[in-house]
Amino acid sequence: MKNIFRNILKGKTVIVGIGNIMKSDDGFGPRLIGKLKGKIKAVCIDSGSAPENYVGKITKEQPDNILIVDAVHSGLRPGEWRILEKKDIVKSGFTTHDLSPHLFIEYLENETKAGIYMLGIEPRNVSFGEEMSDSLKESLENITSAIKEASNA
Repeated sequence: MKNIFRNILKGKTVIVGIGNIMKSDDGFGPRLIGKLKGKIKAVCIDSGSAPENYVGKITKEQPDNILIVDAVHSGLRPGEWRILEKKDIVKSGFTTHDLSPHLFIEYLENETKAGIYMLGIEPRNVSFGEEMSDSLKESLENITSAIKEASNA
């Protein structure tokens, strides 16, 4: 199987993990950043649940590509994920956060001219105090391995 991350990780890449680790599966993005930071060539940013606070840091990097990682409600089975491109992201309003993905992405695109992608993973549970579900833990390991492999290719 072709590693889907190879094209996304070409050139200078910023990976932004969005989510709240106190809310079970919603913390997927920051947990992925924790596993990748310092282990791949990409700049890895844990933006928590306030990615708008990191637009300056992201744009300062002048990336060729930006990969946003977030839990999204898209009708998949928990732990299933897909890569969305900008046109798919702005049509949907399925993020688990208050910030409009459309506004965030439009701003980043205007400021960086980068290719913008979102890794959207279907959460099982986004309740406070819950541990991440097993299906997302498994996906976390698989995605971490695939990104590391693509980054070092």
